[in-house]
Amino acid sequence: MKKTLVKIQKMDCPSEIKMIEGLAKKINPNIKTEFDLESRIVTFYHKVDEELIIDELRNIFLPGMIVSSEEILEEDIPEIAPSVEAKTLKYLLIINFTMFIVEIIIGFYAESTGLIADGLDMLADSFVYGVSLYAVGKSLAVKNKMAYLSGIMQISLGLLCLLEVGRKLYFGSEPLSDYMITISIIALLANVWCLALIHKHKDGEVHMKASWIFSANDVIVNTGVIVSGVLVYILNSNIPDLVIGGVVSLVVIRGGIIIIKLSSNRNEISSGIKKCCSKN
Repeated sequence: MKKTLVKIQKMDCPSEIKMIEGLAKKINPNIKTEFDLESRIVTFYHKVDEELIIDELRNIFLPGMIVSSEEILEEDIPEIAPSVEAKTLKYLLIINFTMFIVEIIIGFYAESTGLIADGLDMLADSFVYGVSLYAVGKSLAVKNKMAYLSGIMQISLGLLCLLEVGRKLYFGSEPLSDYMITISIIALLANVWCLALIHKHKDGEVHMKASWIFSANDVIVNTGVIVSGVLVYILNSNIPDLVIGGVVSLVVIRGGIIIIKLSSNRNEISSGIKKCCSKN
C-alpha cells in the first residue's frame, strides 16, 4: 500500500473535489482520498502506480505534481470521514424518513389528508436524499440520472396524494385538528433544521440543488397544514384539510418537474463547474 501526496494547483472548489473522488473510484474502488483545499494537496492511499493517478488527473484537466510517495502498512491508513455533503445528506435522510413514519401513522389515525400528504412528501424527500447520498463523488452523468429519478419519484407520490384527496372527498372524513397542528409544528421544525443543514450546499451540484428545493417546499407545506388545522377547528369542516392535501400534491409534482428540468440542463451544470474553476 502507498501513500502519495499530490499538489493540484487547480483544486479550488467542491466541484474539483467531486471530480477527483470520482476519478479515484474509477481507477480503483479501493483508493482512498483526503483533501486539503488550503494547501491544494490530495493524499491518495492506493496500490496502483502513482503515475497512473497523475495521468488520469491530467485527462480531466486537473494536472498534479507528486509531493511525496511512500510505502505504508494498511493498518496505518487513517479512518477517513465522509465528505460534508455525505454527512449532511445522511442527517437529512434520517430526519425526513422519521417524520414520514410519524406523519403517516398520525395522519391515518387523525383522518388528515394534509398529514398523510405531507408524510408522503417526506417519503419522497427520503428517496431524494438517499439517491443524492449515492451520487456524492460520482460523475456528473450519474448525478443527473439520480436527480432525474428523484423527480420521477416526487411526481409519482404527488399523484398518489391527489388520489387520496379524491378518496377522502368522496367517502368523507373527520380530521382531528389538534393532531394536525401539533404534528405539523414538529414537521416544520424538522424541515427548518434541514434547511439550516443544507443551506451552504444550495448552490452546489444538481443533486444538492434538488435537496434544497425539496426542503424549502416542505417549510411552505408544513405552514399550510398548520393553517388548515386551525381552519378545521374553527369551521368544523374537513374542506380545509382536503384543500391543503391537494395543494401539497401540486407542490410535490411541481418540485419533481423542476428537478427533472435541472437534471436535463447539462449546459447549466457544465457552466457552473467552469465558473468555479475559472477562479484561478
